[in-house]
This record gives sequence, C-alpha cells and structure tokens, in this order.
Amino acid sequence: MRKPVSVSALADFGRVRLSKSFFMRDFLFSDIAAIHGMANIPDNPDLAIAAGTQLCEQLLEPLQDAFGRIAIRSAYRSCEVNSFGSEMQRSGKDGYSCASNEANYAGHIWDQRDAEGHMGATACVVVPAFWDRFQGEGDWRKLAWWIHDHLPYSSLEFFPRYWAFNVGWHEQPVRRIDSYAKPVGCLTKPGMANHEGSHRQHWDGIL
Repeated sequence: MRKPVSVSALADFGRVRLSKSFFMRDFLFSDIAAIHGMANIPDNPDLAIAAGTQLCEQLLEPLQDAFGRIAIRSAYRSCEVNSFGSEMQRSGKDGYSCASNEANYAGHIWDQRDAEGHMGATACVVVPAFWDRFQGEGDWRKLAWWIHDHLPYSSLEFFPRYWAFNVGWHEQPVRRIDSYAKPVGCLTKPGMANHEGSHRQHWDGIL
C-alpha cells in the first residue's frame, strides 16, 4: 500500500481493521499533529498495519476482553511528528514527551523497524474500569502484574493520571515494566528476583 496522499486514500487506510474491535483510524490522532498542522500518516502503511495488528490482537483485545473498553490516549506517530515532539521536549516545552525517532522505531513509530530490524508498535492507553476502582498510591502495580502474568507484552510504562500506560508489542519482547507513578522506577525486568513465576498475590481480585 502506498502512503495516502488524498482524503479518499486516507479514509480507506483508516478503515483497515487491525482486530475485532480496532481500526487503523483509532490510532492516528496526535495532539502534536493537530495543534501544529502536521499529517500523522505512515510512510510505510503495510508495516504499520502489520505491527499494529500484532499490538491489537496480542495485547489490546485481551486487555479489553478482561477489563472492558480501553481508551487510546496516544499511539502511532509519524517520523515527522515524533521528531518535532522530541525537539520541543529537548527545548523544555511543556506537553511534549517524545523520545528520539531512533528510540521510538518499532515503538510509537510503527512504520520503521528498530536498529536490529525488528517490528513493533506501542500505544498509550487507559483502562477506565480499573482506574474507577483502584486509585490508591501504587495501585497501578495490580494492573501491571496482571498484564505481566497474562499477556505477551514487550514493555509497559505507567503514568500518574488515570494510570495511563504505554504498552508495547515487539518481535523480540523485553518484558520490562517502568513507571513515572509512585513508586517511580523499574518494577521488573529480566534478571530481577521478582520477574519469574506467578504474581497472583499482587493482582488477585482486580477482575
């Protein structure tokens, strides 16, 4: 598929169904693009579709099946949009939180493979039903451990507001969880004593 350059072509691209509940259009909105008049459109639509399909089928659909509707906060970013956001962040502008393009290949930039040639995709999501029940300090860890025990994620990164989190699928999953919500830092990664085995004691009762 060629990069869409017309309204009709972009509409057709947005209608691509990635999984039973999600379409490509669900992932194309960008606050940065909307404010600054940029087109948040993949240069390589086929790769974006392939990576996005895995993200949806492997992670987002099972998450939604378990907890009810999930809300997409931020997902796909074009190289242009991400680069601009990264530059604004480095200059200290509020509201911009983009890493470099190279760091986001096979992450938020779905249509570029990473330096090792691997495919991946990331979305920032909120699970409203979970937030409504668990708002105490550190409660995000209940959801993090449930995902760790049940889903083939590559990376999770939690934030304080609504326990929004980046969830990433990747061909070579890292299996690492970090957080900007208290307690801040790395919850688990390969090699840590808490990484293997069941963590049911941390998430039991959240469903």
